[in-house]
Amino acid sequence: QVQLVESGGGLVQAGGSLRLSCAASGRTFSSYAMGWFRQAPGEEREFVAAISWSGGNSRHADSVKGRFTISRDNAKDTMYLQMNSLKPEDTAVYYCVADPSYSNIRRTPDYWGQGTQVTVSS
Repeated sequence: QVQLVESGGGLVQAGGSLRLSCAASGRTFSSYAMGWFRQAPGEEREFVAAISWSGGNSRHADSVKGRFTISRDNAKDTMYLQMNSLKPEDTAVYYCVADPSYSNIRRTPDYWGQGTQVTVSS
């Protein structure tokens, strides 16, 4: 079992930046691929970014590529999402996810956090 707790959400103006954090506990953090999903009001959850257990591989959704960067610190059991040049359409609840498989992390990850709200005002 893996427990995930997100933090760092909030209200920011368009063009601003936020950094989300996801603290993991339970099973060995470094053995899991990690990622982020988001869900806007009235919309389905969508994949945002993923990173392999070592941090050597990562991928970002086209909608955030060049603006968001995923990273992890295995020594701190923590994953991050640096979000720059934020747009109103980035407004959503952001969820941290974990899965033993990097190939599955952006499909049906096993573990989910409770989510953190990000609101971008125009």
